[in-house]
Amino acid sequence: MLAALLAVPSASRAGDKPKVLTGIDVLQENGFRELKGKRVGLITNQTGVDGKGVLTARILAGAPGVQLTALFSPEHGFTGMSESTSVSSGRYLLPDGKEIPLYSLYGSTRAPTDEMLRGLDVLVFDIQDVGARFYTYATTMAYALEKAVKTDLEFIVLDRPNPINGETVEGPVLEIDGLKSFISYFPIPTRHGLTMGELARLHNFQAKLGAKLVVIPLKEWRRKMWFDETGLPWVKPSPNMPDLDSATLYPGIACFEASNLSVGRGTPLPFRWIGAPWLKADAVVAKMRKAKLPGIEFSAKAYTPEKSVHAGEKCPGILMKITDRETLRPFAVFAHLVTAIRDLHPDDFSLGEGDRSTRLIGSERFTAHFLNGADAKTILELFDPEADRFRAQRAPFLLY
Repeated sequence: MLAALLAVPSASRAGDKPKVLTGIDVLQENGFRELKGKRVGLITNQTGVDGKGVLTARILAGAPGVQLTALFSPEHGFTGMSESTSVSSGRYLLPDGKEIPLYSLYGSTRAPTDEMLRGLDVLVFDIQDVGARFYTYATTMAYALEKAVKTDLEFIVLDRPNPINGETVEGPVLEIDGLKSFISYFPIPTRHGLTMGELARLHNFQAKLGAKLVVIPLKEWRRKMWFDETGLPWVKPSPNMPDLDSATLYPGIACFEASNLSVGRGTPLPFRWIGAPWLKADAVVAKMRKAKLPGIEFSAKAYTPEKSVHAGEKCPGILMKITDRETLRPFAVFAHLVTAIRDLHPDDFSLGEGDRSTRLIGSERFTAHFLNGADAKTILELFDPEADRFRAQRAPFLLY
Protein backbone atom coordinates (compact mmCIF):
# COMPACT_ATOMS: atom_id res chain seq x y z
CA MET A 1 0.00 0.00 0.00
CA LEU A 2 1.23 3.50 -0.86
CA ALA A 3 0.53 6.42 1.44
CA ALA A 4 -1.02 9.54 -0.01
CA LEU A 5 1.89 11.73 1.03
CA LEU A 6 4.88 10.86 -1.14
CA ALA A 7 7.96 13.01 -0.64
CA VAL A 8 8.88 15.08 -3.70
CA PRO A 9 11.35 17.93 -4.20
CA SER A 10 10.33 21.48 -3.48
CA ALA A 11 9.72 23.79 -6.41
CA SER A 12 12.52 25.96 -7.71
CA ARG A 13 12.33 29.57 -6.62
CA ALA A 14 14.96 31.22 -8.82
CA GLY A 15 13.84 34.82 -9.07
CA ASP A 16 15.08 35.44 -12.61
CA LYS A 17 13.34 32.41 -14.12
CA PRO A 18 9.89 32.50 -15.71
CA LYS A 19 7.26 30.53 -13.86
CA VAL A 20 5.53 28.00 -16.07
CA LEU A 21 2.20 26.52 -15.06
CA THR A 22 1.76 22.83 -15.93
CA GLY A 23 -1.54 21.21 -16.80
CA ILE A 24 -2.29 20.31 -13.18
CA ASP A 25 -1.58 23.92 -12.12
CA VAL A 26 -3.96 25.20 -14.79
CA LEU A 27 -6.58 22.62 -13.83
CA GLN A 28 -6.46 23.88 -10.24
CA GLU A 29 -6.56 27.48 -11.41
CA ASN A 30 -9.73 26.67 -13.37
CA GLY A 31 -11.41 25.08 -10.35
CA PHE A 32 -11.21 21.55 -11.81
CA ARG A 33 -14.10 22.35 -14.12
CA GLU A 34 -13.11 19.70 -16.67
CA LEU A 35 -13.46 16.99 -14.01
CA LYS A 36 -16.43 18.18 -11.99
CA GLY A 37 -18.92 15.40 -11.30
CA LYS A 38 -16.73 12.75 -12.93
CA ARG A 39 -15.18 9.50 -11.75
CA VAL A 40 -11.53 9.79 -12.62
CA GLY A 41 -8.82 7.28 -13.45
CA LEU A 42 -5.39 8.94 -13.18
CA ILE A 43 -2.31 7.66 -15.04
CA THR A 44 0.67 9.13 -13.21
CA ASN A 45 3.86 8.60 -11.23
CA GLN A 46 6.24 10.62 -9.07
CA THR A 47 6.63 13.25 -11.80
CA GLY A 48 2.95 14.17 -11.61
CA VAL A 49 3.29 17.18 -9.32
CA ASP A 50 2.19 20.79 -9.40
CA GLY A 51 4.50 23.80 -9.22
CA LYS A 52 4.74 23.42 -5.44
CA GLY A 53 5.75 19.76 -5.67
CA VAL A 54 2.37 18.35 -4.55
CA LEU A 55 1.34 15.07 -6.18
CA THR A 56 -1.45 15.26 -8.74
CA ALA A 57 -2.96 12.17 -7.13
CA ARG A 58 -3.17 14.00 -3.82
CA ILE A 59 -4.59 17.11 -5.47
CA LEU A 60 -7.34 15.27 -7.31
CA ALA A 61 -8.17 13.22 -4.21
CA GLY A 62 -9.09 16.46 -2.46
CA ALA A 63 -10.58 18.34 -5.40
CA PRO A 64 -14.18 19.46 -4.87
CA GLY A 65 -16.67 17.60 -7.04
CA VAL A 66 -14.04 15.18 -8.35
CA GLN A 67 -14.06 11.47 -7.53
CA LEU A 68 -10.59 9.94 -7.88
CA THR A 69 -11.51 6.29 -8.42
CA ALA A 70 -8.39 4.52 -9.72
CA LEU A 71 -4.68 5.09 -10.30
CA PHE A 72 -2.48 3.67 -13.06
CA SER A 73 1.32 3.68 -13.14
CA PRO A 74 3.80 3.29 -16.05
CA GLU A 75 7.26 1.69 -16.23
CA HIS A 76 9.20 2.14 -12.97
CA GLY A 77 5.96 2.21 -10.98
CA PHE A 78 4.08 4.91 -9.12
CA THR A 79 7.13 6.03 -7.15
CA GLY A 80 9.49 5.81 -10.14
CA MET A 81 11.97 3.62 -8.23
CA SER A 82 11.49 0.18 -9.84
CA GLU A 83 13.93 -1.09 -12.45
CA SER A 84 12.14 -4.40 -12.84
CA THR A 85 10.70 -5.62 -16.14
CA SER A 86 7.34 -5.88 -14.39
CA VAL A 87 5.67 -3.69 -11.77
CA SER A 88 2.96 -5.02 -9.47
CA SER A 89 -0.45 -3.48 -8.91
CA GLY A 90 -1.59 -2.55 -5.42
CA ARG A 91 -3.69 -0.14 -3.39
CA TYR A 92 -3.37 3.59 -2.74
CA LEU A 93 -4.40 5.25 0.49
CA LEU A 94 -6.17 8.58 0.03
CA PRO A 95 -5.87 11.37 2.62
CA ASP A 96 -9.38 10.60 3.90
CA GLY A 97 -8.41 7.00 4.67
CA LYS A 98 -10.16 5.48 1.66
CA GLU A 99 -8.28 2.99 -0.50
CA ILE A 100 -8.45 2.90 -4.29
CA PRO A 101 -6.81 0.46 -6.72
CA LEU A 102 -3.39 1.24 -8.17
CA TYR A 103 -2.97 -0.65 -11.43
CA SER A 104 0.38 -1.27 -13.10
CA LEU A 105 0.60 -0.72 -16.86
CA TYR A 106 4.05 -2.24 -17.08
CA GLY A 107 4.39 -6.00 -17.25
CA SER A 108 1.90 -8.50 -18.62
CA THR A 109 -0.73 -5.73 -18.85
CA ARG A 110 0.37 -2.57 -20.63
CA ALA A 111 -3.02 -1.09 -21.47
CA PRO A 112 -5.95 -0.65 -19.10
CA THR A 113 -8.41 -3.54 -19.21
CA ASP A 114 -12.19 -3.29 -19.29
CA GLU A 115 -12.26 -4.35 -15.65
CA MET A 116 -9.81 -1.63 -14.62
CA LEU A 117 -11.89 1.01 -16.40
CA ARG A 118 -15.28 -0.11 -15.14
CA GLY A 119 -17.14 2.77 -13.49
CA LEU A 120 -14.86 5.53 -14.81
CA ASP A 121 -15.95 8.56 -16.80
CA VAL A 122 -12.54 9.90 -17.78
CA LEU A 123 -8.87 8.96 -17.92
CA VAL A 124 -6.38 11.67 -16.96
CA PHE A 125 -2.70 11.45 -17.92
CA ASP A 126 -0.04 13.38 -16.00
CA ILE A 127 3.56 12.17 -16.46
CA GLN A 128 6.75 14.05 -17.32
CA ASP A 129 8.37 12.89 -20.54
CA VAL A 130 12.03 13.45 -21.57
CA GLY A 131 11.60 14.22 -25.27
CA ALA A 132 12.90 11.00 -26.85
CA ARG A 133 10.80 8.65 -29.00
CA PHE A 134 11.83 5.53 -27.10
CA TYR A 135 10.85 6.69 -23.60
CA THR A 136 7.99 4.33 -22.75
CA TYR A 137 5.74 6.77 -20.90
CA ALA A 138 4.53 8.08 -24.26
CA THR A 139 3.61 4.57 -25.40
CA THR A 140 1.68 4.04 -22.17
CA MET A 141 -0.24 7.21 -22.98
CA ALA A 142 -0.97 5.98 -26.51
CA TYR A 143 -2.17 2.55 -25.35
CA ALA A 144 -4.48 4.18 -22.80
CA LEU A 145 -5.77 6.68 -25.35
CA GLU A 146 -6.58 3.87 -27.77
CA LYS A 147 -8.37 1.95 -25.01
CA ALA A 148 -10.32 5.07 -24.05
CA VAL A 149 -11.70 5.18 -27.60
CA LYS A 150 -12.84 1.56 -27.39
CA THR A 151 -14.57 2.14 -24.05
CA ASP A 152 -16.02 5.56 -24.94
CA LEU A 153 -14.08 7.39 -22.22
CA GLU A 154 -12.88 10.96 -22.34
CA PHE A 155 -9.09 11.32 -22.21
CA ILE A 156 -7.42 14.37 -20.66
CA VAL A 157 -3.69 15.13 -20.84
CA LEU A 158 -2.34 17.49 -18.20
CA ASP A 159 0.48 18.89 -20.28
CA ARG A 160 4.10 19.28 -19.20
CA PRO A 161 7.16 20.85 -20.86
CA ASN A 162 9.44 19.02 -23.21
CA PRO A 163 12.50 19.30 -20.94
CA ILE A 164 15.06 19.45 -23.75
CA ASN A 165 13.14 22.24 -25.58
CA GLY A 166 10.36 22.06 -28.12
CA GLU A 167 12.23 23.35 -31.15
CA THR A 168 15.05 20.90 -31.90
CA VAL A 169 14.17 17.81 -33.95
CA GLU A 170 16.69 15.18 -35.04
CA GLY A 171 17.28 11.53 -35.84
CA PRO A 172 15.46 8.93 -37.92
CA VAL A 173 11.69 8.77 -38.06
CA LEU A 174 10.56 5.33 -36.89
CA GLU A 175 10.04 2.95 -39.79
CA ILE A 176 6.67 1.57 -38.74
CA ASP A 177 6.71 -1.62 -40.84
CA GLY A 178 8.27 -4.29 -38.63
CA LEU A 179 9.85 -1.95 -36.07
CA LYS A 180 6.87 -0.62 -34.13
CA SER A 181 7.02 -1.79 -30.51
CA PHE A 182 6.41 -0.71 -26.93
CA ILE A 183 9.79 1.06 -26.87
CA SER A 184 9.30 2.80 -30.23
CA TYR A 185 5.65 3.31 -31.06
CA PHE A 186 5.26 6.50 -33.08
CA PRO A 187 6.43 7.48 -36.59
CA ILE A 188 8.39 10.40 -35.19
CA PRO A 189 12.12 11.22 -34.98
CA THR A 190 14.38 10.10 -32.16
CA ARG A 191 14.13 13.63 -30.72
CA HIS A 192 10.70 15.00 -31.54
CA GLY A 193 10.39 18.36 -29.74
CA LEU A 194 6.77 17.73 -28.68
CA THR A 195 5.01 17.94 -25.35
CA MET A 196 2.92 14.95 -24.28
CA GLY A 197 -0.25 16.86 -25.09
CA GLU A 198 0.98 17.62 -28.59
CA LEU A 199 2.06 14.03 -29.10
CA ALA A 200 -1.40 12.82 -28.04
CA ARG A 201 -2.97 15.19 -30.60
CA LEU A 202 -0.62 13.95 -33.31
CA HIS A 203 -1.27 10.29 -32.49
CA ASN A 204 -5.03 10.83 -32.39
CA PHE A 205 -4.80 12.16 -35.94
CA GLN A 206 -2.21 9.77 -37.39
CA ALA A 207 -3.90 6.67 -35.99
CA LYS A 208 -7.36 8.01 -36.88
CA LEU A 209 -8.61 7.30 -33.37
CA GLY A 210 -11.34 9.92 -33.08
CA ALA A 211 -10.70 10.09 -29.33
CA LYS A 212 -12.50 12.43 -26.96
CA LEU A 213 -9.17 14.09 -26.31
CA VAL A 214 -8.69 17.22 -24.22
CA VAL A 215 -5.29 18.78 -23.47
CA ILE A 216 -5.00 21.13 -20.50
CA PRO A 217 -2.17 23.30 -21.85
CA LEU A 218 0.82 24.84 -20.16
CA LYS A 219 0.88 28.53 -19.40
CA GLU A 220 3.92 30.71 -20.10
CA TRP A 221 5.91 27.91 -21.73
CA ARG A 222 7.79 28.71 -24.92
CA ARG A 223 9.23 26.16 -27.33
CA LYS A 224 12.78 27.42 -26.88
CA MET A 225 12.68 26.79 -23.11
CA TRP A 226 14.73 24.12 -21.39
CA PHE A 227 13.42 22.63 -18.18
CA ASP A 228 15.72 24.61 -15.92
CA GLU A 229 14.23 27.80 -17.37
CA THR A 230 10.67 26.95 -16.27
CA GLY A 231 11.08 27.39 -12.51
CA LEU A 232 9.48 23.95 -12.03
CA PRO A 233 10.87 21.24 -9.71
CA TRP A 234 13.02 18.59 -11.41
CA VAL A 235 11.70 15.21 -10.33
CA LYS A 236 13.72 12.28 -11.69
CA PRO A 237 11.50 10.86 -14.47
CA SER A 238 13.13 7.45 -14.01
CA PRO A 239 15.86 5.92 -11.82
CA ASN A 240 18.65 6.67 -14.31
CA MET A 241 17.60 10.19 -15.28
CA PRO A 242 19.05 12.26 -12.42
CA ASP A 243 19.34 15.62 -14.15
CA LEU A 244 18.75 17.67 -17.27
CA ASP A 245 22.19 16.90 -18.75
CA SER A 246 21.39 13.18 -18.74
CA ALA A 247 18.05 13.89 -20.41
CA THR A 248 19.75 16.13 -22.99
CA LEU A 249 22.11 13.38 -24.15
CA TYR A 250 19.54 10.60 -23.81
CA PRO A 251 18.07 10.79 -27.37
CA GLY A 252 21.50 9.84 -28.69
CA ILE A 253 23.36 7.85 -26.05
CA ALA A 254 20.35 5.65 -25.23
CA CYS A 255 20.72 4.21 -28.74
CA PHE A 256 23.58 2.15 -27.23
CA GLU A 257 21.14 0.45 -24.82
CA ALA A 258 21.02 -2.78 -26.86
CA SER A 259 24.81 -2.91 -27.29
CA ASN A 260 27.58 -4.44 -25.18
CA LEU A 261 28.60 -1.00 -23.87
CA SER A 262 27.59 0.39 -20.49
CA VAL A 263 25.62 3.61 -20.90
CA GLY A 264 26.50 4.66 -17.37
CA ARG A 265 23.76 2.92 -15.41
CA GLY A 266 25.20 2.32 -11.98
CA THR A 267 27.67 5.21 -12.30
CA PRO A 268 27.26 8.86 -11.23
CA LEU A 269 26.75 9.88 -14.89
CA PRO A 270 24.10 7.81 -16.69
CA PHE A 271 23.94 8.69 -20.40
CA ARG A 272 26.85 11.09 -19.92
CA TRP A 273 29.41 8.29 -19.97
CA ILE A 274 29.83 5.03 -21.90
CA GLY A 275 32.38 2.30 -21.34
CA ALA A 276 33.46 -1.33 -21.55
CA PRO A 277 36.44 -3.38 -20.30
CA TRP A 278 37.76 -3.70 -23.86
CA LEU A 279 37.26 -0.06 -24.92
CA LYS A 280 40.28 1.87 -26.23
CA ALA A 281 39.04 5.07 -24.65
CA ASP A 282 41.95 7.32 -25.61
CA ALA A 283 41.70 6.31 -29.25
CA VAL A 284 37.93 6.91 -29.33
CA VAL A 285 38.35 10.30 -27.68
CA ALA A 286 40.94 11.25 -30.29
CA LYS A 287 38.49 10.41 -33.08
CA MET A 288 35.68 12.35 -31.42
CA ARG A 289 37.82 15.43 -30.92
CA LYS A 290 38.84 15.28 -34.56
CA ALA A 291 35.15 15.29 -35.54
CA LYS A 292 34.74 18.69 -33.82
CA LEU A 293 31.10 18.19 -32.93
CA PRO A 294 29.43 21.35 -31.61
CA GLY A 295 28.33 21.72 -28.01
CA ILE A 296 30.24 18.83 -26.44
CA GLU A 297 33.66 17.81 -25.14
CA PHE A 298 35.02 14.27 -24.73
CA SER A 299 37.56 12.85 -22.30
CA ALA A 300 38.69 9.39 -21.18
CA LYS A 301 37.58 8.27 -17.73
CA ALA A 302 37.15 4.85 -16.14
CA TYR A 303 34.21 3.78 -13.97
CA THR A 304 33.02 0.53 -12.44
CA PRO A 305 29.26 0.33 -13.04
CA GLU A 306 27.31 -0.99 -10.07
CA LYS A 307 24.52 -2.43 -12.21
CA SER A 308 23.41 -3.34 -15.71
CA VAL A 309 26.00 -3.97 -18.46
CA HIS A 310 29.51 -4.73 -17.10
CA ALA A 311 28.36 -4.43 -13.49
CA GLY A 312 31.35 -4.81 -11.14
CA GLU A 313 33.92 -4.52 -13.95
CA LYS A 314 36.29 -1.61 -14.27
CA CYS A 315 35.59 -0.01 -17.63
CA PRO A 316 37.67 2.49 -19.57
CA GLY A 317 35.15 4.93 -20.93
CA ILE A 318 34.19 8.16 -22.66
CA LEU A 319 33.01 11.06 -20.53
CA MET A 320 30.82 13.63 -22.28
CA LYS A 321 30.55 17.24 -21.11
CA ILE A 322 27.90 19.52 -22.60
CA THR A 323 29.37 22.92 -23.48
CA ASP A 324 26.52 24.39 -25.56
CA ARG A 325 23.19 22.60 -25.39
CA GLU A 326 21.69 24.79 -28.13
CA THR A 327 24.10 23.50 -30.78
CA LEU A 328 24.50 20.00 -29.35
CA ARG A 329 22.87 17.22 -31.39
CA PRO A 330 22.87 14.02 -29.31
CA PHE A 331 21.92 11.72 -32.19
CA ALA A 332 24.88 13.06 -34.17
CA VAL A 333 27.05 12.33 -31.12
CA PHE A 334 25.76 8.75 -31.15
CA ALA A 335 26.40 8.35 -34.89
CA HIS A 336 30.02 9.51 -34.54
CA LEU A 337 30.64 7.45 -31.41
CA VAL A 338 29.13 4.24 -32.74
CA THR A 339 31.07 4.37 -36.01
CA ALA A 340 34.33 5.22 -34.21
CA ILE A 341 33.90 2.33 -31.78
CA ARG A 342 32.98 -0.04 -34.64
CA ASP A 343 36.10 0.90 -36.57
CA LEU A 344 38.42 0.61 -33.55
CA HIS A 345 36.88 -2.58 -32.12
CA PRO A 346 35.70 -4.77 -35.02
CA ASP A 347 36.00 -7.95 -32.91
CA ASP A 348 34.70 -6.64 -29.58
CA PHE A 349 31.84 -4.25 -30.22
CA SER A 350 28.27 -5.39 -30.85
CA LEU A 351 25.48 -2.91 -31.51
CA GLY A 352 22.99 -5.51 -30.29
CA GLU A 353 21.65 -8.99 -30.80
CA GLY A 354 18.87 -9.64 -33.29
CA ASP A 355 16.84 -6.55 -34.12
CA ARG A 356 16.95 -4.96 -30.65
CA SER A 357 19.11 -2.04 -31.69
CA THR A 358 17.22 -1.56 -34.95
CA ARG A 359 13.90 -1.33 -33.08
CA LEU A 360 15.42 1.14 -30.63
CA ILE A 361 17.04 3.38 -33.24
CA GLY A 362 13.98 2.89 -35.43
CA SER A 363 15.61 2.39 -38.81
CA GLU A 364 16.68 -0.64 -40.81
CA ARG A 365 18.54 1.74 -43.12
CA PHE A 366 20.66 2.90 -40.20
CA THR A 367 21.57 -0.70 -39.34
CA ALA A 368 22.37 -1.58 -42.95
CA HIS A 369 24.64 1.43 -43.45
CA PHE A 370 26.32 0.86 -40.10
CA LEU A 371 27.04 -2.79 -40.87
CA ASN A 372 28.33 -1.86 -44.34
CA GLY A 373 30.92 0.48 -42.81
CA ALA A 374 29.36 3.85 -43.65
CA ASP A 375 30.81 6.82 -41.82
CA ALA A 376 28.81 9.07 -39.50
CA LYS A 377 28.39 11.87 -42.03
CA THR A 378 26.86 9.50 -44.60
CA ILE A 379 24.51 8.03 -42.01
CA LEU A 380 23.35 11.39 -40.70
CA GLU A 381 22.66 12.70 -44.21
CA LEU A 382 20.05 9.94 -44.54
CA PHE A 383 17.95 11.32 -41.72
CA ASP A 384 18.34 15.10 -41.76
CA PRO A 385 15.65 15.43 -44.49
CA GLU A 386 13.29 13.27 -42.41
CA ALA A 387 13.61 15.59 -39.44
CA ASP A 388 12.89 18.57 -41.70
CA ARG A 389 9.75 16.91 -43.08
CA PHE A 390 8.56 16.05 -39.59
CA ARG A 391 8.80 19.68 -38.51
CA ALA A 392 6.21 20.48 -41.17
CA GLN A 393 4.05 17.45 -40.34
CA ARG A 394 3.86 18.29 -36.65
CA ALA A 395 2.98 21.97 -37.15
CA PRO A 396 -0.85 21.57 -37.08
CA PHE A 397 -0.67 19.82 -33.71
CA LEU A 398 1.52 22.29 -31.84
CA LEU A 399 -0.05 24.16 -28.94
CA TYR A 400 2.75 26.62 -28.22
